[in-house]
Amino acid sequence: MSTNLDAIAAMDFPHHERKSRWPARLDLIQSASGLSLGLFMWGHMVFVSSILLGSDAMWTVTKFFEGYFFFGKSHPWIVSVVVAMIFTLFIVHAFLALRKFPINYREYRNFRGHMKVMQHEDTSLWFWQVFTGFALFFLGSVHLYIMLTHPDGIGPYESADRVWTDYMWPLYILLLLAVEFHGGIGLYRLAVKWGWFSGSDPNAARKQLKRVKWAITVVFLVLGFTTLGAYIKIGIDHAPNYGERYVPTWQQKAPQEQSR
Repeated sequence: MSTNLDAIAAMDFPHHERKSRWPARLDLIQSASGLSLGLFMWGHMVFVSSILLGSDAMWTVTKFFEGYFFFGKSHPWIVSVVVAMIFTLFIVHAFLALRKFPINYREYRNFRGHMKVMQHEDTSLWFWQVFTGFALFFLGSVHLYIMLTHPDGIGPYESADRVWTDYMWPLYILLLLAVEFHGGIGLYRLAVKWGWFSGSDPNAARKQLKRVKWAITVVFLVLGFTTLGAYIKIGIDHAPNYGERYVPTWQQKAPQEQSR
């Protein structure tokens, strides 16, 4: 009898496989990277729009990030380091998001069919998030590569020349639209997914979040196009002197005062 029990104990029985935690971990990384990129883009928009306060203000912001006011000299490589970190985060987020994209035309067609039948606003928002995310992978990569390899090409004249004379303004129009819609929808979906601001009535909170999301999108689109318009105007005026670097007002006055 004991021999039979030992034989049974020695038999290999199938064990219940534990579900992998990696999908949840990847979701968390995707959410964290998306939140970081969204907040970065809002900050980036604020800094870039400093041109609306004048060329000196934009020059000051640029030199601040180049370490000019800390080291007494500009170090554009600092900008390259920051851009490299953002670029890496951008690629990680993009590849994690690809897991949830339709992988072929059949899946895309089925999803579009369900979306039309359901008429569900959040489902439509997800589609536009995917569409703008796909566009961002190409548009954003171009912009980030330029900033990575030419960190010294940022400034009132330098940026305006790139926008207008180097014909980058069409790309920036598309990039602005893609960033603001993708980022706004993404942050809204993050808040819903993780239950932020849900309160006692999740449905009411979701409606309120949508209103806030659209308000923020409109504000940043208006700010973005106004800023782009300012760079285009400077670029048109500065076109005859293409390549000239901007000198702030206080540095222009210094030689004049010394000559007196």
